[in-house]
Amino acid sequence: MELRELKYFLAVAREQSISRAASSLFVTQPNLSRQMQNLEKEIGQPLFIRGTRKITLTEAGQLLYKRAEEIIELYNKTESELSAPITDMSGDIYIGGGESYVMGLIAKAAHRVQKQFPKVRFNLFSGDSATVSERLDKGLIDFGIFIEPFDVSRYDYLRLPLYDTWGVLMRKDSPLAEKEYITPQDLWDKPLILSRQAHGKNLISEWCGKNSKELNVVATGNLLYNMSLLVEEGVGYAVGLDKIIRTDGDSNLRFVPLHPELISHLDIAWKKYQVFPQCAEYFLRQLREIL
Repeated sequence: MELRELKYFLAVAREQSISRAASSLFVTQPNLSRQMQNLEKEIGQPLFIRGTRKITLTEAGQLLYKRAEEIIELYNKTESELSAPITDMSGDIYIGGGESYVMGLIAKAAHRVQKQFPKVRFNLFSGDSATVSERLDKGLIDFGIFIEPFDVSRYDYLRLPLYDTWGVLMRKDSPLAEKEYITPQDLWDKPLILSRQAHGKNLISEWCGKNSKELNVVATGNLLYNMSLLVEEGVGYAVGLDKIIRTDGDSNLRFVPLHPELISHLDIAWKKYQVFPQCAEYFLRQLREIL
């Protein structure tokens, strides 16, 4: 497979049409059709379901779509690193992580870098720990921010000096909204909205003293903002981290911490034996100074 073929394939998949993809790529429709047929022959199975109105992906096509995006992204990242002038601090730094107010430390280090070297660009990716770890392993990001209980032992990492506090996000008219803190018994019979990481690691069920199947989990998610929309509609109580969702002023929501207290430390991690571009190395040095 050539890089050009993968770019063509992605265009067809996104446009769901050979003609529209050919137009966007500035190639002829017969030429693009031939390229896609050759790609299918090379792979040995169909990539497209060719309907009368649109083209959709087969199961093999969906897999190739995911991998092709990663390959193109890694290619662009590598090209950017190699083209950065050695004598001029510039380039891109890629950081992935979940939602946390502790990201303010990362922002402070980024500001130091950009203040001195304006040509350095920061690219942030939001996702849960599993997704961030996958992108870090594949070289798509330089640094990953991980929240406990994720195991960072296979990486080089720095522990950040702040920590996140767990609690419950609820409507202000909720029966629990007047409480100073939330106990395990308070959640036993409540409809819960949990982060996928906390649910998968049994973090909340262990804190509650219940088997995960005994809890009434009505929804899961990886971004507290999206989970907060379910809370506003009265779907349930979201168990998440403090200082992410605004609950002051005219907000209809309230955050109540857990008791016994449940906290999670955060780590910034990178691949062992990682050879960083100059700008990423400088960013890490600035972060170490702040810490």
